[in-house]
Amino acid sequence: MQSRLQNEYFQQIYEHIQDGIIIMKESREIIMMNPAAQHLTDWENGDFVPYCSYCMTRKKEQGEPTCYLIANNEVPSFLSEMPTYHGRKIDVEMSTAAIYANENTGETEYLLVLRDQETFKKAQEAAINKKMIRALIEAKESEHKRLAQELHDGVGQSLFSVSVAMQAIESFVQDNAQLNDYISEVRVELQKVMKDINAYSHQLRPHSLDQLGLEPTIQATIDGIKKNRPDLDIQLTTRGLDRCDPAVEINLYRITQEALHNIIKYAKATQVHIHIKKDNTHIYMTIQDNGVGFERDKVQNAGLGLKHMEERVDQLGGTCTIMSKLGQGTCIDIVIPRWRPQHD
Repeated sequence: MQSRLQNEYFQQIYEHIQDGIIIMKESREIIMMNPAAQHLTDWENGDFVPYCSYCMTRKKEQGEPTCYLIANNEVPSFLSEMPTYHGRKIDVEMSTAAIYANENTGETEYLLVLRDQETFKKAQEAAINKKMIRALIEAKESEHKRLAQELHDGVGQSLFSVSVAMQAIESFVQDNAQLNDYISEVRVELQKVMKDINAYSHQLRPHSLDQLGLEPTIQATIDGIKKNRPDLDIQLTTRGLDRCDPAVEINLYRITQEALHNIIKYAKATQVHIHIKKDNTHIYMTIQDNGVGFERDKVQNAGLGLKHMEERVDQLGGTCTIMSKLGQGTCIDIVIPRWRPQHD
């Protein structure tokens, strides 16, 4: 009974393991192979395993087998390129072992294991790309924070000082109506510039985000939009939302900023609902509008913004689901784990 169960387990492993397993004769004729090996190479039972690129080009001693692994039993594995049935070469990690000597022919049978390195390389490349994207986002946000601080504390304060100085000058020229009118015009322009500087500083990185947190900052953004778009009803509701990690706050704020920008520019919506919930394990955000909706594969500029949203959520280890149908609005669902900074 136990022997039968063990055989069944081994059969399951043989059928489902991702590594290619091949049993071949010393002549390299394939006796049997598992589905992974067949999928990887397109070989069939009875085919002959070709020599890898390394074995075909390496220098050999006289009488030494062409196969490097068979010639050097102490080598557990090595990397090379293996030709497939269709002539394509794949990067693989190979290992072999003598498992049976046929008493009738004296020929040794070998176990050959192939591990696909192309998939491994793609996974490595994806991980590197993810790190690069995260570094770029962090660098961008750091620069935004520096510029916002400079605009607010540097340029903004300097303009305020100019405004105070003009008030002082105005008190000395009360008898000169023409000059007084000119100074008033300059003060109006100066107020506009100061307002623009504050707006640019807020767009780069709101000071309230670092001082007060996500909810007050999003609400301030909504209040600012309502002044220009009183026809657009935007509601923000939260549950259990207190201060989060700074990386979470800035990324969720940027996502909200991008979503509202797209809604105002493209959606023709009259209602928007933003809901954020935080519990012991996750943070959930939903942004839903009643606009015209869209087809994802047909949008261009908005599509790039949606891609940036997904990248930001991915950096936080979360998921971003964007659902939209023509005439039925759009819903963006975001779920991220209670986040801790990643250290490389």
